Amino acid sequence: MKTVYVGMTADIIHPGIINIIREASRHGEVLAGLLTDSAIAAYKRLPYLAYEQRKQVVESLRDVGRVVPQEEWSYVPNLKKYRPDFIIHGDDWKTGILAREREDVFRVMAELGGQVIEIPYTPGINSTAFNESVTSIGTTPDLRLKTLRRLIEAKPLVRIMEAHSGLSGLIIESLECLKDDGVHRFDGMWSSSLTDSASKGKPDIEAVDITTRLHDLTQILECTTKPIIYDGDTGGIPEHFVFTVRTLERNGISAVIIEDKTGLKKNSLFGTEVEQQLAPAEEFCEKIRAGKKAQVTREFMIIARLESLIAGKSVDNAMERALSYVRAGADGVMIHSKEKSGEDIREFCRRFRREYAKIPLVLVPTTYNRFTEKELASWGANIIIYANHMLRASYPAMVNAARTILEYGRSKEADEFCMPIKEILELIPGAK
Repeated sequence: MKTVYVGMTADIIHPGIINIIREASRHGEVLAGLLTDSAIAAYKRLPYLAYEQRKQVVESLRDVGRVVPQEEWSYVPNLKKYRPDFIIHGDDWKTGILAREREDVFRVMAELGGQVIEIPYTPGINSTAFNESVTSIGTTPDLRLKTLRRLIEAKPLVRIMEAHSGLSGLIIESLECLKDDGVHRFDGMWSSSLTDSASKGKPDIEAVDITTRLHDLTQILECTTKPIIYDGDTGGIPEHFVFTVRTLERNGISAVIIEDKTGLKKNSLFGTEVEQQLAPAEEFCEKIRAGKKAQVTREFMIIARLESLIAGKSVDNAMERALSYVRAGADGVMIHSKEKSGEDIREFCRRFRREYAKIPLVLVPTTYNRFTEKELASWGANIIIYANHMLRASYPAMVNAARTILEYGRSKEADEFCMPIKEILELIPGAK
């Protein structure tokens, strides 16, 4: 029997997919090339269902002969590996992001002596609209919590942006940019204690109760679906940190980052070497162990933030602490620095990766922001956090709009600083 290759993501099984599979079965045995999470995440949003879940669904379809993983967005590697007689695809790939892929498929199939079958795209089916509908419905705490680990496994670099309100969360949820290597978007959100406090006009003090923080974070949770990393400051005493872990996990937060300094909270950007007192490493390890013991799921992450470089200590000190935190159970480490050169961060990453090849490494390139994401990934970074840019961008825009209205005595001139209210409402599900 001849073989017909059908590539698919199968996150949502709709009539268009069924039509393609049914048509493929008329030409031979259907070989379903199911894209892996990493193959999809390189070009599109991480699928809602994990690969094994999607595989079970596709295997249950009557006309599918067998399912094989497609490890890349491109069909070419699997076509060369399995050498099918046919490949079938909807004719919607003649334009857009798949047009170049279509050319490669025709070339390879001609080399293999095979044939490309194109069928009309099923009217009324719009996968993008389906995804938007799912997003508008929302997610569950359990699904959101698990997404961060899936992203780390699927993508070479996870891109996180600070959110301090429901509106900023919606921007992060929906914004995307089409580039040569696929669609770029933010993968999740950073709940910063600094921006949360600053957005309320209050100083960044750790005395804020987690219940108060979560009350404000709920505004973001209610209107978004992407994973959230929570800024846990020092985590407090171990008994308090245990409560924090359980509360965050129950609400679907994917990870908490706690820092290894002690004493009165002072933002790292202002602190001097004297002011930034490091906590004894073993005490911090005990806090990590207590938090890991308290969590219920395997997916929740506790990430240790190293303040050694902020406190004027050496990379040796940071490395010694990082290794002890990982041994204590930390799921990842975040290294922080005020140096614009980034050389101390690069050195730490290089040495850390020699010890641990797969432990997640988090960077926050606020001061050393001349380096691109690709460069930071080459150092060994898994997660990049843009820690305060949404708040910083909003302030000058608000000041300019307010000052212009004062100067002109009307709001017409302020329009250049404002987006139409209609566009803002279009971000909000149910507002249109």
